[in-house]
Amino acid sequence: MPRYWVYMLRCSDGTLYTGYTVDLDRRVASHGSGRGSKYTRSRLPVELVYSEEASSLRGALKREAAIKKLSRREKTLLLSGA
Repeated sequence: MPRYWVYMLRCSDGTLYTGYTVDLDRRVASHGSGRGSKYTRSRLPVELVYSEEASSLRGALKREAAIKKLSRREKTLLLSGA
């Protein structure tokens, strides 16, 4: 059974990028090499600042969407564990 991950990267300009994957290490490396997404490609380097496991693809997609709807302040609170 595959494992799904929702993750957040901090880009060099301070912005946060949220995504999902089945292979977290490979996906972060892909972003870091400029092949991950158009958004992160122009904001290198990136740093993994948050990840959580999801029980299913559907769960990962729902959680990704929920995180993307958060305000910057709410995302910062999520990162701090508050």
